[in-house]
Amino acid sequence: TAGGKKRDGYLILSPEYSIKKLLAAGIGNCFEITKCFRNEEEVSSAHNPEFTMLEWYRVNADYKKIMEDFERLFVEIANKSNRTNGTYMTYLGQDYDLTPPWPRISFEEAFAKYAGKKIENVSDEDFYQIFFNEVEPKLRTSRRPAFVYDYPVSQAALARRKESDPRFAERWEVFLAGLELGNCFSELTDSVEQRNRCEKDIALRQAQGKARNGVDEDFIAALESGMPETAGIAVGVDRLVMLAADAPTISDTLIFPAGEMFDI
Repeated sequence: TAGGKKRDGYLILSPEYSIKKLLAAGIGNCFEITKCFRNEEEVSSAHNPEFTMLEWYRVNADYKKIMEDFERLFVEIANKSNRTNGTYMTYLGQDYDLTPPWPRISFEEAFAKYAGKKIENVSDEDFYQIFFNEVEPKLRTSRRPAFVYDYPVSQAALARRKESDPRFAERWEVFLAGLELGNCFSELTDSVEQRNRCEKDIALRQAQGKARNGVDEDFIAALESGMPETAGIAVGVDRLVMLAADAPTISDTLIFPAGEMFDI
């Protein structure tokens, strides 16, 4: 309320749409560090509804290039925070080998190896739960970071399809010490396909009884105007701080952790 008038205000889930509009306008390589808020986010040792996000974007690059970026960034953070001994980082008493290049495994391979399932036999609705319950726990036991890449298109609403296999999209996530640290795409620049995916997501949210948000028409218009081939990544800064500070929970990195502020 201001001056006796009321109006709605919103907190962002991510700076992604805003940055992509700037990319379409010609800003070029860029990054942003900002606060994000997700009221559906659980409160746990690795989650807080309000968190700090780092996103960066490379023009004329794909998701494989961002893998190299992230490896270099993480090793630099670990070295500067004195968390490493040679190429090994110690976190909560365990040593992790950061020697690049880090292991890479496709989503399809991870499903077969860790869940014993073929992805063609799994419904779109079941992908996440199987990955969360059966694949991620196996990744947590590794003493190496791991990139899981080429997610099914249904699990990558903003990522470009692979030309060699359109069942999959050029998306990866990176995991270390039981934490998902980053989520990367080769960006989808086709405005027609992006609108179709947005509308499908809206219909799914409505069917699940979740808040229904409309299509961001400014975002679609930006894609229609022409966005260059780009790859981008979203990184949870608070989780990077956890690893750099040898902190067991994300609340140790926050000034106002939700678990202490609210009855959650």
